[in-house]
Amino acid sequence: MQYFTSDTHFFHDQLVGVNDFSNRNFIDAADMDEVIVQNWNEKVKPNDTVYHLGDIAMLHTKPSKLADERIFEILSRLNGHLILIKGNHDSRELFKYLDRHNFLIDGQPKFEFHDVGVLIKMNHRQYYLTHYPMMLGIVKQIINVHGHLHRYTVPIKENINVGPDSGDLDYLKTAVPFGAPLSSTELEEIVTQKGIDFAKRR
Repeated sequence: MQYFTSDTHFFHDQLVGVNDFSNRNFIDAADMDEVIVQNWNEKVKPNDTVYHLGDIAMLHTKPSKLADERIFEILSRLNGHLILIKGNHDSRELFKYLDRHNFLIDGQPKFEFHDVGVLIKMNHRQYYLTHYPMMLGIVKQIINVHGHLHRYTVPIKENINVGPDSGDLDYLKTAVPFGAPLSSTELEEIVTQKGIDFAKRR
């Protein structure tokens, strides 16, 4: 199965709490990280594919190699093959470190890397997966799946924010546990319901 998420911000103590960016009601980042790992692994199987659309972690430990090691350790605990799209808080140095320490799961690499985005086809639509929201204009059957905005959403029905803080998650009938990636079915539900909502606004 395919899953989608963004903006996990592992280790990011400053993001914990209720603020303009998030509603992360945890004791600290360590508490948040463990909840994300648990909720992720209860949903995602080892052979599933997860598209992570950037801002994996925020950790400024020096030397940076120590930060890369800790991020590698927590990503290694997550089920699935991780397709990582670079966010504004993700360094190329981190991606190089992950690539050097990449390992195989059933013959496939744990990590795959993309600087800008990935285009996939699913259920007769094209999904352009990016970190930053893209303003594509009026295009039929193309959906921009993104992160970056945290609690904010783009007021365009073709833009879907899949971060754990996203207001677009409100379109789901059943709430997603914090940090659990969205399934392709849940993503389709958001696309459909957001489209219905925006049609009513005309």
